[in-house]
Amino acid sequence: MAYRSNKTGKVSKEVRYLNKDFSQIRNNLIEFSKQYYPNTYQDFNESSPGMMFIEMAAYVGDVMSYYVDSQFKESLLGYSEELRTLYSMAQTFGYKPRLTAPSKAELEIFQLVPAKGTASSIEPDYDYALNIPVGTRIESSNGTTFRTTQDCNFKYDTPFSPRRLDIFERDSDNTPSFYLLKKRVQAESGIITEEKFTFGKAEKYSKIKLSNSDVIEIISVTDSDNNKWNEVDSLAQDTIFDEVENNSDNDSSLSQYSDDVPFLLKLKRVSRRFTTYRRPDSKTEIRFGAGVSDNADEDIIPNPDSIGSNLPDSPSKLFETFDPVNFLKTKTYGQAPADTTLTITYSYGGGLQDNVPSGDINRISSISYEIDEIGLNSSTLDLVKQSVAISNPEASTGGLGSETPEELRENIKAYFQAQGRAVTKEDYIVRTYALPDKYGNISKAYIVQDDQLSGTPQSNYIITEADLGRPLSELSNRIPNPLALNLYILGYNSNKHLSIVNDAVKENLKVYLSRFRTITDAVNIKNGYVINIGVNYKIITKSNFNQQEVLLKASDRVREFFDIDKWQINQPIMLTDLAYEISLVDGVASVTDVSIENKYKTSQGYSGNAYDMVGATKNNIIYPSLDPSIFELKYPLKDIVGSVEGTNTGV
Repeated sequence: MAYRSNKTGKVSKEVRYLNKDFSQIRNNLIEFSKQYYPNTYQDFNESSPGMMFIEMAAYVGDVMSYYVDSQFKESLLGYSEELRTLYSMAQTFGYKPRLTAPSKAELEIFQLVPAKGTASSIEPDYDYALNIPVGTRIESSNGTTFRTTQDCNFKYDTPFSPRRLDIFERDSDNTPSFYLLKKRVQAESGIITEEKFTFGKAEKYSKIKLSNSDVIEIISVTDSDNNKWNEVDSLAQDTIFDEVENNSDNDSSLSQYSDDVPFLLKLKRVSRRFTTYRRPDSKTEIRFGAGVSDNADEDIIPNPDSIGSNLPDSPSKLFETFDPVNFLKTKTYGQAPADTTLTITYSYGGGLQDNVPSGDINRISSISYEIDEIGLNSSTLDLVKQSVAISNPEASTGGLGSETPEELRENIKAYFQAQGRAVTKEDYIVRTYALPDKYGNISKAYIVQDDQLSGTPQSNYIITEADLGRPLSELSNRIPNPLALNLYILGYNSNKHLSIVNDAVKENLKVYLSRFRTITDAVNIKNGYVINIGVNYKIITKSNFNQQEVLLKASDRVREFFDIDKWQINQPIMLTDLAYEISLVDGVASVTDVSIENKYKTSQGYSGNAYDMVGATKNNIIYPSLDPSIFELKYPLKDIVGSVEGTNTGV
């Protein structure tokens, strides 16, 4: 280390910045003293007073270095350890840490309904069918509280909310007098409670802290005037999903589908909104917006399009200046509560201890019924209400505690990468299947780039029954349109056959996807194509086996192979795989032939879509149409035809 002179003529001293622990700093200080103060201090003995001050300085330097390093480490998501820091990072990225997770269970709910009609046409009287709304509270034998997260409406029987019917009681003449209805609904654990908070003068970004730890869900927030406040992901989000009953008053064009789609999904703009903040002490804060003015937003920050217009009540102060700071007084980030009392209903609890065994959730603690009682017998209705029973056929699962630091780091990174948006085609498929059942059922989904018509014909497209016999030159082909995506969907009917999805479901799906699609994506929702098929096969049986029994088992194996739950849109048929499955049947010596034929006649209950199976077959693989389509064995009892060509006596 040498002396250096700066421009002022003063001697500058070299300082080493790389050494940061106690021993290194101590040694550097000793070396520094020897180098620059050789005549001032020379006693570096461990017990000397000078060494005391050097070691005290080294101690302070080591402590400061540690805290600088620690703070820098805590600022990096991959290395942070403090829950407080991780919670702050999580919510900066828009991810809400899990304080606790509720246990989830599938409940069976039962009710009785009386019979009506004469002996020749006796049937359940569904006028007594109850609607047990979401939020019904049930307890397990150990006192764990569960609540339903779905309505249980016994009036509706849909593929995704099926209703089972059994005869419960008969009269002396063996005529049914009461029927037993059963449905399944989802439920989750958690204790329901209420808290009230009073607000005076409006304050920007006011917040309150709930008293209970481990809050699972904010169920409702209402003010003194019975206005509802809505939870949003961020205060900048001014629209929410709102469900309305599917009736003629809400939508006359879609009400005809109310039996299959009882609710319609709408987007609703709200100013009364809040967001939640998870604290590292397991408490939850509710934070409100910045709108503190009673004036309309256009009076605070006028709309430039309306300034100077001659319309009534429109601002016309062309030369008046407006303070841009007033923007924060508008309801752009939500309204601030003022001169009111908020009633907050929420659930808390959860955790591993809420996982209970099957049959343990059976005590109803709070229940209400929604039913039109006009014209109903009051004593029968009372009996029906008292007949309601609940149980869980399987154990509840899913109860978890709070996230560990490692889990929190990984979940933050995963959430940030997705950002709650549908970016890839797979994202749209996942969101489509996530549409809640009460808004309609979607069984199959497939998404491709949009296409437009061109004049170049091809043969590998589906032809409808009406187009059979037309020259190929009259049929159009497609050219890609890079500006949009086509989402092809299909549903199930009550017999679990593939069916075209009605307009109510499509409208609900359109609204649902609008919250997740990127601004540049245009998504067209279209009907998928169903290609109905029949299967023909020939086998040689082993000796000492009943041929008819072998045929029945082989046909059952074909039916299982084409189980519609196993098939997706644009999935090819592998004939070798089908033949292999048949060969596994006990008693089958060999499979001599397997073929697939197209069933399309609408008069026989098929889809009407004709498809060239022979032209679509290559190397024992039947490829689907370029039109997004799915193969369906609709009527296996008549469309699976097997025959025995002989018996292998050597086996």
